[in-house]
Formats: sequence, structure tokens, C-alpha cells
Amino acid sequence: MGYGSYSASDWQKLKSSRKLSNGQRVEEVFTRRECNPKMNPKFIGTRECFDSEEHPNTTPIVVGLDVTGSMGYLAVELAAGALNELITKLYSTGSVADPALMCAAYGDFQDASPLQVTQFESDIRIAEQLLDIYFENHGSGQVVPTCLWEFLSRHTNIDAVKKRQQKGFLFTIGDMAEIRGDSVGETISRVIGDEIERTVTKEDLLNEVKQSFHVFHIMIGGDSQENEKLLPGHCIVLARQDISCLPEIIISAIQLQKGAALEEVLGRWDEINRPVISAALAQLSLQRDEDIFL
Repeated sequence: MGYGSYSASDWQKLKSSRKLSNGQRVEEVFTRRECNPKMNPKFIGTRECFDSEEHPNTTPIVVGLDVTGSMGYLAVELAAGALNELITKLYSTGSVADPALMCAAYGDFQDASPLQVTQFESDIRIAEQLLDIYFENHGSGQVVPTCLWEFLSRHTNIDAVKKRQQKGFLFTIGDMAEIRGDSVGETISRVIGDEIERTVTKEDLLNEVKQSFHVFHIMIGGDSQENEKLLPGHCIVLARQDISCLPEIIISAIQLQKGAALEEVLGRWDEINRPVISAALAQLSLQRDEDIFL
């Protein structure tokens, strides 16, 4: 997937047709009442991100969203504006070559649908598929991006990785909920259907996905020491009132990981937003490790 181009006019048509606004409730934006089978990992063999004549050097970017009850406001913010801003700025700044985005939703390990994944796309289908996510709205305190890690490791076929030995980028966005470490193998077997060792740990799965993705975790409104310990130098804590800066923070993190200078990265953005962006980036400690050794 990943054909076509994203346009502001397509976004405006979609936004108008869905009557999207930041003031809407979660159930008004995310109207599906069960998981779309096309996004259920049990029914997905492989998600593909291939180069094309139109996009010869695709950069796979995955944005994973915590869809437990406490994160409803963030999902609405992303759907109503921030995702469009992310895509628009990726193209307008030319900061990332041929971006192809996948959206994912992860929830509580007890959910009926703890993981949903869209296709990699480069046009308005990014937003269309995001709006088709089932917002289960539960949550007992521990979330499972580990399922997303396993899916990306074992159920993707990506030209950037296989042809150019370049890693993609994964940004999971949630609150201070701890990434679950208990019964990881059992959860993945139930959610994805893979036969996996029952003794597998979240550290094992993180190390596996890091072979092909740079992994970042953004926590809105609070910190988790356990998550920081798991992903040292790759966690960002962002105040709720600063959510509108998420697009710039994501793009800047990608640029920094690719070796750009901080001054150059910050210089792209409006001066009024630079303090928030700079403070977020200061929490990262990145090593440039573009080459993959498979």
C-alpha cells in the first residue's frame, strides 16, 4: 500500500462529511461499535509498505494510539486535527522522504479487541481508516502495545527495511498507564493468533521490533518510571495542553534520529511552539543506528 498523495482539500471534504470538531464526544467521532475485521490482526497476514514510482523511498511511520477510556480526548484531538497537521507538515516541510503512515489502536489486555491496525497509506485513506477504529473505551491500568510490537515484527513486509536496511518509526501515544509485562505470550496468542513462547517478555518483544523500527513512547499528562526504564531515552512526557504540538514533536524526533541538528529541526517551527517542542526533544537520548543487521 502507500499509493496516492495527501491533499488538504480531501481532508476538508472528509472533515465536513463527518462533522469533525474538537468539541465532539468520543462516540460521536468513533461510531463503530465493534472491531472492523479488516483491522483485526487475527485476520491479517501481512501489512505491506512498498516503494512505487510515485513514492520511491518510502518511510514507514506507525502512530499507535491508546484507546482505553482515559484517552478518549486524545483520540478526538488526533482525529479532528492533529493527524491532518502531521501529514500536511510531513509533506510541506519535506522533512521525511515519502512518508507512509499506519495507524494502530491498542487497549487494555482484557479488551475484546486490544489491537487494531490500518494499512500503510500516503493519502486521505490514512484519516478514513483512523475514523473507522473501534474505541472500546475500557481500561484497568495496563495496556498492551506489546501486541503492536509483535505484529510489526512478524506481520509486515517493508521495502525500507528489506531493500535499503533503513528502520521505520513507531510512536505509541498514551498516558501514564504501565506497559503490561504479565502473560505477554498468552495475550498475543489470543489477540493475533500467533504461536509464541509463553515465557516471552515485553523486553524480548521490544528488542525484536527495534530491529526494524525506532520505537518512541509519548505519555500525555504524566510519567511512568516503569515505561521510562523500559524505553530509556525514547520516552516523552507531554502536558495535556500541549497536544497540538504532537505533529511537530513526531517529525522532529524522526529528523533527529536521522542525524539532523537540533537547531535546524527547531528552526522549521513557529517560534511560539519552539519551547514546547524543545522541551519534548530534550527528553530523548538518541543514537544514530540506521543500519539493520538481520
